[in-house]
Amino acid sequence: MSTAAAGPATPPDALGPARELERRLGDPEDPTVEFSFARSRSLDEREEFPEAICAGLTAWGLHRYFVPPEYGGALRSYEELLHLVRLVARRDLTVAIGYGKTFLGAVSAWVAGTPEQCADLAERVLAGTPVAWALTERDHGSDLLAGEVVATRAEESFRLTGEKWLINNATRGRLLTVLARTDPAGGARGFDLLLVDKERLGPDALRCLPKVRTLGIRGADISGVAFAGAVLPAAARLGPPGSGLETVLRGLQLTRTMCAALSLGAGEHALRIASAWAGARRLYGRVLADLPAARRVLLDAYADQLAAEATAVVAARMIHWLPGELSVASAAVKYLLPVRTEASIAALGRLLGARSIFADGDFQKVGRDARIVSLFDGSTVVNLHAVVSQFPNLVRGYRRPRPWSRLRPVADLRRAVPPFDRERLALAARDGLTVLAALPDAARVLAELALARPGLTTAAELAGALARHTDRLHATIARLRPARGGAPGTHLAAAQDLARCYAGAAAVTLWLANHDRADQEWPGHDRAGHDRAGQERPGHDRAECGSAALWTDGRWLAAVLGRLLGELGEPVRPRPEVDEALWAGLTGQAASRRLFSLFECELAEGMGP
Repeated sequence: MSTAAAGPATPPDALGPARELERRLGDPEDPTVEFSFARSRSLDEREEFPEAICAGLTAWGLHRYFVPPEYGGALRSYEELLHLVRLVARRDLTVAIGYGKTFLGAVSAWVAGTPEQCADLAERVLAGTPVAWALTERDHGSDLLAGEVVATRAEESFRLTGEKWLINNATRGRLLTVLARTDPAGGARGFDLLLVDKERLGPDALRCLPKVRTLGIRGADISGVAFAGAVLPAAARLGPPGSGLETVLRGLQLTRTMCAALSLGAGEHALRIASAWAGARRLYGRVLADLPAARRVLLDAYADQLAAEATAVVAARMIHWLPGELSVASAAVKYLLPVRTEASIAALGRLLGARSIFADGDFQKVGRDARIVSLFDGSTVVNLHAVVSQFPNLVRGYRRPRPWSRLRPVADLRRAVPPFDRERLALAARDGLTVLAALPDAARVLAELALARPGLTTAAELAGALARHTDRLHATIARLRPARGGAPGTHLAAAQDLARCYAGAAAVTLWLANHDRADQEWPGHDRAGHDRAGQERPGHDRAECGSAALWTDGRWLAAVLGRLLGELGEPVRPRPEVDEALWAGLTGQAASRRLFSLFECELAEGMGP
């Protein structure tokens, strides 16, 4: 596929499909709406799969965004998919995970299947057929090399035997992409991926295992399958012989990046609950949100939400522009965002106190559900090991500084992304991460801008501090001995810090590429604080209603960098002007029922009938 991108006549609007879906789904605070908070809570209490809600998503056409355009789907931009899943996840992670599993199940075909296999699978997905990804086993967890499900090759078929367990949609999914051992000796080239159609198997060839009761996403179909000599055609194999593990690793680069949408949705929901309660609760004769300690918790959670969004958007666009770097970028994102979201939700829970565990509220549900995200597509430790394994490449790439201008098309949201080219996916980022290698130059550019615009001084100083810390971190990594087998704690700690540096560098990159739009308008809103029908929202001026003010003088960037530098152990002095701007953004977006975001997205709660 070509990666050349022609500038569109009008800037692309990656949030456009998500806004349309949000309008169609309706107000989630209205219990009569199918996809409401109350309905999701009720289904969760009964541990019941949200069939009707998922059917509604299919009726709208969300499943079309799981299929590449060359096979009749709408997956033109992973940035669009990120925002779509994010809007679903902010209503209910069970739905987002259960429904989105089809993308995970199909991704192996998109990265390794023949055109005929892809076309056939696309036809089924577009018809609404659920697909599951059957990788893990009861006794082996994330250790895929230890898998014992065996596919014995005959002349024109495979005979599949063994059990896959803790699989999302294992029972509901008609199609299963199964990782099976095809060489008794195993090893990196001893496994294949087989696409199994349950309805084409003999009556005794497959048995669905009981649903596993889970703490979070209680209504999801987390179960398993047991194969008893299931006969599959030779054409069921995806990719060349022995390529199963390689295909899984390539597919994980896409799915780990898209998991960011789940963390974004969970963080959004938790922060909205907490900010609404703190704005109404009175303590010591004052509104709770006006007390410094309470406000600090809300501001930190908001800054973390913006940091997660900036990191996720840049990573999603890297799928199109820099796919060769995804092996490490996706692992960094998959480690960092779930962990930080869990920490943010925990802090908000302490602010809410006893109310956070009320059974008739949504906060305890979103807290339980969010903890699931860090477990699948590689656990926290698995993803940190993936980063550690690439330390030599990261150091080598960082020693070849790159100009920030090389990243402009990656992060410039006015530029449409080029078609995704699966051939450019790689198992290792041989040139490191461009986002990190270009950080010193990006910090320099920001410092030069601050000379003419003193309001940018804070953001520029923090970007400079991040660049210096990133430089020291790479020097530390260069001195570490190669990890053999399990990585020592020092290596894992360095990987954690590298992920934070990556997030900060992504934020600097995103701001530099788009800051000149701060005085213009993001798609989906107007400057005067009107809704789509042109009705003015009373009580909200332009500065508070939208996201534009967050971009002015790098306010959101300063807040994000301050949080990340604090986690990196750097001294960060209080910045009252940054807190002031951040609070205006948080309260303005909350009051006008807009997404907590760097961009403009009106939520269905504020749309009216």
